Amino acid sequence: MNVEVRPTKTPAEQALSASYAAARDRLPGQGAVAALREDAFRRFDARGLPHRRVEEWKYTDLRALMRDSYPLATPPDAAAKLRAKNAGTVLGGLDCRRLVFVDGTFAPELSDLVPEPGLAIGSMADALAKGDPLVATHVGKTIATEDIGVALNTALMGDGAVIRISAGAEPKRPIHLVFAAGSDTPSSAFIRSLIVVEKGAKVTIIESHDSGESQVNTALELVAADETQIDYCKITQGRALHVSSLLASVGARAKFNSFAFTSDAQLVRNQNFIRFAGEGTKAAIRGASLLRGSEHVDTTLLIEHAAAHCESREQFKTVLDGQSHGVFQGKIVVQPHAQKTDAKMMTRALLLSDEAEADNKPELEIFADDVVCGHGATAGALDPGLKFYLMSRGIHAKEAEALLIQAFIGETIEEIAHAGIRDALMIAALKWLGARG
Repeated sequence: MNVEVRPTKTPAEQALSASYAAARDRLPGQGAVAALREDAFRRFDARGLPHRRVEEWKYTDLRALMRDSYPLATPPDAAAKLRAKNAGTVLGGLDCRRLVFVDGTFAPELSDLVPEPGLAIGSMADALAKGDPLVATHVGKTIATEDIGVALNTALMGDGAVIRISAGAEPKRPIHLVFAAGSDTPSSAFIRSLIVVEKGAKVTIIESHDSGESQVNTALELVAADETQIDYCKITQGRALHVSSLLASVGARAKFNSFAFTSDAQLVRNQNFIRFAGEGTKAAIRGASLLRGSEHVDTTLLIEHAAAHCESREQFKTVLDGQSHGVFQGKIVVQPHAQKTDAKMMTRALLLSDEAEADNKPELEIFADDVVCGHGATAGALDPGLKFYLMSRGIHAKEAEALLIQAFIGETIEEIAHAGIRDALMIAALKWLGARG
């Protein structure tokens, strides 16, 4: 007789189960949406939080790191909205269309909702409640994944953005999704957004998170049709747990560029599930992380080349100081029919402290025979020869280190196409360096 052994639930897992039981009947959406939630929660309930025995979460043992789960955030009051009014300051005075979410809830009064041809903006909570056909078609269906972080988001998803960009449209300004913490009490938010970019459209999307002390699980489903051009930038800051999932399906002859910038964030897991579903697409997936103290940032990629003649470049850089821990896990999968794939992945870690740790794990899984693919990883300290050279020119030791770090991280930031975003992130990196002491 075989007896199934199930591990004892941790306090965080118990709290998440209790949150779902209490909120199930009032979460937006009925029918198919409710069934989608129930199925996702059953998967979480059966497996629990991911831990080190789950290969994809080996270096970010969420079961051990997440000691408790905060209560679900309540709709923000006037005071919370006032506190969140000026969020997203990393980008300074960049001219963009701001869509503000406070504690995971859309705040129309803080958002720029001026009509623009070819652009439709809405709330995910409203769309789920009303059975919006766009949401019914795509939510939970963009990318198939068994990831528990995504499952938990699906079970408890509350609000987020629903954006549709019509065929051939090109919004005049970048669209900036601002997710801010307004409550002075720690809470948890499960944010779900959907962006559908129709054939031939072009758009720049920015997603920024300053979650304060709150726990955030956010997922963005991005559906890009043929011949689209998308520039996507994600900026993450926060002093609590942040789990983010990008689920993107990209069509043929498209251009897809993404950049993830993380600094002053205590515990972050940025995971990307990206599928190139049409031929002739070119993609650049990049990122930069600045870590200090006991900060932990995990970047995990699963890039699937499912069509021929596609090109992708993945480049990530991490600077680690103090006792920080940086993780990079990147896998490129080339399907049998994806001939003529050209894919290259590189991750580099710069260790400024003997106590810092970098775990880099790039992988290739190739089922086609006519491809050009490669990957690499490096981890090391500042070059003492270069530092000595600068000091011999009269530059102070700390300033010499700052120049070398700036050059290391700036090489990646300079690849951002939008000049305003590029300049703002370079300034943010310089501020981080200035606070290093």
